[in-house]
Amino acid sequence: MSSFRLDGKTAIITGGAGGLGRSMVRQYAEAGANVVVASRNLDKCEAIAEEVIESGGKALAVAVDHTQPAEVDCMVKQVVDHFGSLDIMVNNAGRWGKGGPAEDTLLEDWNDIIEKCLTGCFICCMSAGRQMLKQQSGKIINISSTAGSKGNPGQLHYSAAKAAMLSLTSNLAMMWSKDNINVNAILPGLIATDELKAYNIIPKTEDEDGNPLPRLTICPTPENVADLAVFLASPASDGLTGEEYPVRTWMKSERFWK
Repeated sequence: MSSFRLDGKTAIITGGAGGLGRSMVRQYAEAGANVVVASRNLDKCEAIAEEVIESGGKALAVAVDHTQPAEVDCMVKQVVDHFGSLDIMVNNAGRWGKGGPAEDTLLEDWNDIIEKCLTGCFICCMSAGRQMLKQQSGKIINISSTAGSKGNPGQLHYSAAKAAMLSLTSNLAMMWSKDNINVNAILPGLIATDELKAYNIIPKTEDEDGNPLPRLTICPTPENVADLAVFLASPASDGLTGEEYPVRTWMKSERFWK
């Protein structure tokens, strides 16, 4: 349907070389967007951008440290110079922290996670927002986490950073609504990325006897997150701002803690 298309729109996806980022890049391109694959690892970004181009899409790879304002501003300028506008900003870059008891949380780990997850998101919102204010239009999508809405024992710093991203989202949505800028948040729970599968914390698709598990007890895929990200970037979501959208399965641990 045309209301879900992104033809002629330009989207930056930070963390575009990661599990969620790769899926969003591919599905944005399939929806017709010009995609900017942004990450600190230029080689990985270029490989993904080349996939898009070989499939007939338009893509640009940019090496950027999203915690450095000058680098982010340079990226936004490069994107606008190349494609003519910046219509969609997906703040996906971030990282988990070292888990453990709350009282063992080191200040250096706290500062690192806050910088990577929260401050980096803020910097990208400000840089993209200034361009969108000039255009008087735009969509910003912040990738938070269910850890920000319900907590995540053992990840005090990560949970706090992701919760603060939700506050940032709602405040920017209110302040920029008059400028036709939508700001929403996606809250992934456990997602079946290759990275998380490697940690052996993703539920298997079969029970102990080899029987298939019900679909709603299996973790969502990166493509499920990307589907929602496309919707929130499309004209179909023009009336939605300041909202939080979880992507999770119906498992007890995904809803609340014991």
